[in-house]
Amino acid sequence: MSRRGIRIAVTGGLCVALGVAITSGRSGFSASQTPAGRGATVDVPVTEGTSMSVSISPDGRTLATDLQGSIWTMPAAGGTMKRITDPFNDARQPNWSPDGKTITFFAYRDGGYDLWAVAADGSNQHKLTVGTFDDREPMFSHDGTRIAFSSDRGDQLGSDYNIWALDLRTGELRQLTKNPAEDFMPSWSPDDKEIAFASTRDEGASVWAVNVATGAERKVSTAAGRVDAPSWGPGGQIVYHDTADGQSRYEADRKPLTGSENAFAFRVSWASPTEFYYVSDGKIRKRSLNDGGAAQTVPFTATLQVTRAQYTHRKRDFDSLTPRRAVGIVHPVISPDGRKVAFAALGDIFLMNVGGKPENLTKDRFLDTDPAWSPDGSQLAYSSDKGGDLLQIWIRDMKTGQSRQLTHMTTQPQGAAWSPDGTRIAVFNVTGMWRVAEFSVIDVASATVTKVHETLPQPGAPTWSPDGKRLAIAGSAPYSKRFREGTNQVLTMSAVREGDDRWFAPIPGLSIDSRGACGPAWSPDGLKMAAIYEGQLAVWRVTAAGEPFGPPRKLTTEIANSPSWTGDSRKILYLTMDKMKTVDVETGETREVPLDLTYTVDVPKGTLVVHAGRLVDMKSDAVRSDVDIVIEGNRIKSVSPHSAAAHTGNVVDASNLTVMPGLIEWHSHLQPDYGESAGRAWLAWGVTTVQSPGGIPYEAAAERETADAGISPGPRVFNTGHLMEWQRVYYKMGIALSSMQHLEMELARAKVLQYDFLKSYVRLPDLAQKRVVEYAHGIGIRVATHEIYPAALVGMDGTEHTSGTSRRGYSPKLATLQRSYEDVTQLLGKAGMIFSPMLGAPGVQKLYADEPALRQDPRFKLYPEWMQAQVSATGGRGGRGAAAGPAGGRGGTGRASFDTGGTGKMMMDAYKAGARVVVGTDSPNAFQTHGSLMGQVLAGLTPYQALQTATTTPAEAMGLDAGRIEPGKLADLVIVDGNPLENVANAHKVKRVIANGRVYELVQLIRGTGATWTTSASR
Repeated sequence: MSRRGIRIAVTGGLCVALGVAITSGRSGFSASQTPAGRGATVDVPVTEGTSMSVSISPDGRTLATDLQGSIWTMPAAGGTMKRITDPFNDARQPNWSPDGKTITFFAYRDGGYDLWAVAADGSNQHKLTVGTFDDREPMFSHDGTRIAFSSDRGDQLGSDYNIWALDLRTGELRQLTKNPAEDFMPSWSPDDKEIAFASTRDEGASVWAVNVATGAERKVSTAAGRVDAPSWGPGGQIVYHDTADGQSRYEADRKPLTGSENAFAFRVSWASPTEFYYVSDGKIRKRSLNDGGAAQTVPFTATLQVTRAQYTHRKRDFDSLTPRRAVGIVHPVISPDGRKVAFAALGDIFLMNVGGKPENLTKDRFLDTDPAWSPDGSQLAYSSDKGGDLLQIWIRDMKTGQSRQLTHMTTQPQGAAWSPDGTRIAVFNVTGMWRVAEFSVIDVASATVTKVHETLPQPGAPTWSPDGKRLAIAGSAPYSKRFREGTNQVLTMSAVREGDDRWFAPIPGLSIDSRGACGPAWSPDGLKMAAIYEGQLAVWRVTAAGEPFGPPRKLTTEIANSPSWTGDSRKILYLTMDKMKTVDVETGETREVPLDLTYTVDVPKGTLVVHAGRLVDMKSDAVRSDVDIVIEGNRIKSVSPHSAAAHTGNVVDASNLTVMPGLIEWHSHLQPDYGESAGRAWLAWGVTTVQSPGGIPYEAAAERETADAGISPGPRVFNTGHLMEWQRVYYKMGIALSSMQHLEMELARAKVLQYDFLKSYVRLPDLAQKRVVEYAHGIGIRVATHEIYPAALVGMDGTEHTSGTSRRGYSPKLATLQRSYEDVTQLLGKAGMIFSPMLGAPGVQKLYADEPALRQDPRFKLYPEWMQAQVSATGGRGGRGAAAGPAGGRGGTGRASFDTGGTGKMMMDAYKAGARVVVGTDSPNAFQTHGSLMGQVLAGLTPYQALQTATTTPAEAMGLDAGRIEPGKLADLVIVDGNPLENVANAHKVKRVIANGRVYELVQLIRGTGATWTTSASR
């Protein structure tokens, strides 16, 4: 174990996790194209490809391409493509062997990128490399004996991509480059003595070459922009891809070859010393080095298949007053004596004697979470925003019942952990979006805060060494800088100063399931750690410094979460499905800790009449005037012409305003860091329903239950748990699945915790994704993904982002210059997929340009200081849904100044093809919802069509009785100044909000006061 990184053994474990036979490439899953849904499979012919590469056979007769993750062949003169691999490989960048018999490519069939080969007729598909590492971009040597490729083989942490060679005669793997930069896209010289490659050296603006025999490296050429995909031609000329001057083009010796074409950043394929094939503008093209004229386009037709998702949808019940059992049990911790359990649920801290009934200790509208026992059990620390700040650390004296606020920080401290002597508390402090956090230690007596670690990407909660000198957390250990994903491993750090990090991998190559509530938890005696591996609770022995010795031992066969130790280090409390249990570490005996906690959904009583001067009911694009809306409880009873006689009881006078349906935000990751004020912020911007596509399971369940119970003002919540990942993850909310058995455990938990949908994420293999769709539809819930194909084939409900994170390093939905082509838009449209394009950047800039005072809107004060600073400086998003700075702005206020570019065109093309476009921002900043509405109008939708994407369309997709103002719908209304059908910006000019039948004045939401907040909910 080095201090720089974790040594990872090269094994075939992950390669066979899906039941793959290494020599044949056959999976334990059926590779049949039979869709998971019940809908018919529809053929989709396409004549353009997005992010597609091409390779010409040695005899010049056949082209191989990688359209949408399959390898296809076709005549070099053009014609119909023939698929020679099935749709579930994610096969990329084909390259022919010199004899023309074999095509090599890299593929992700098994949960990691490996080199594969297939015969030209589609037979004998097999693996060439195996292991926990990613091998990419293969290329045959001219003599056919070796394949060059790029790989992150090496140390897991602090490693990088290098150029490697596979000797096909011996199977030997040899590393050729060793520079700490990222080296990739290799190409053999005509005599096979050197390999050219792209590199991040020189800020990525140069082509390098390595001598195969000696390892000597040299710079071959430089370019004005970023260099990718060098290709060494038979005549000695190197053609590479360059992005200088806002173009995407091929060059040779800095001479542009492709002009204004949008050339894709893959290696050209040489047909002769002067002619090559490539892909640009979605078309296969042929060009000569010596001819300055137009390229020859090679026409093709390929037929893909899609399936519209068809199944019986589960529907949420927002009306029944029958008490419901709470399953959102957050951070349960057992007392040192093993007699009590503290936990968070329904926005409060609860205390329960083992075998007794839970008692609500805080019972307020604020967010109280993350309880932690002092070593002697006399005090309980927790995070709360009840002091008027965002989340801070509070301490409750368990004898007197009195609580005091310990911290007054500008960050949001969470995950409290007491030092063994009870004098200090360690926390992680959230300092930005996605729960990026630094670590601090707080002196309990003086409240002095000492920072002990700089910001990390979404780290886990701290746990103490027995001597109080070190902290251990679950940290992200990436394989390289080229791709951000890594494994969750144990990081220990000094508890007194910054520096002195040490990494440990208890199971080399295997990830702790998640950095959210899966450990590690250091035993009080310091001899053991506990964490969740492959869904199950495991323990292993450690030194005083936290270094493992001996392999982890699994204590459970059932899925587990949230381990905490008793003071004698004998027992561990954990969650499993919707139950709480303890396990004896020595005997393995488990006992259930009964937990009976219920809540009632919030349904107000009585009648409310809303007099609308103008009504945008979203049943049509016409505005109705002088209308009365009668609300009974939480539903609309009638909508009729105004009558003074009907104005009895509670009346909301909006006779000079416009009433419209509450907005629905399709994509915003909820997290507790923003506290109770985040719910008020959503309502203040007119958003009455929020969908969160990824969270920590029990936190997500608690968010949904707290919203349903009406504990504090906020929107309805639709959400899911973990992002479904494979062994490499990036986000804290991701689950590092290791096998199909592990996936089945996670799917079963999703059903028990009543997720509204599932999220298939970046590193989940396509065959596993197929299983997720089958399971989800079987229980009546949706599935979302970043992928497009074979997602559209297996009945996937929708895709998020225009580009979004991709395991390939480039998007199969959006090619270079942010442009999509016919394959993408037709797949989205013909499958009827729900599509969230996220066009917030130009929309936000347009709103600020038209209304400069918006930057000082008091609603932004409801957010953390870091987000307020972004808004003030740039109109920032606090998320990935929109750029922080100007996007396409070139001055002025006309439409051309706020160009939505290729993403806007992609949205419009998909919309016209039949995709169901919805507003999502990937941001906690509710103003971004309005930015996205404006962005869609800038792209070409009418205001009415744009408003549909935040009302009727998402409501129908969710199965939510909302989105229109008509009898029977839930009473989610927004009262605004101005007509949003004339100018969609008027939707943000909120004066009042009615959410679930309850009225909120804007000033009340901003100030955090209001008698109308009293609910009938019990908890």
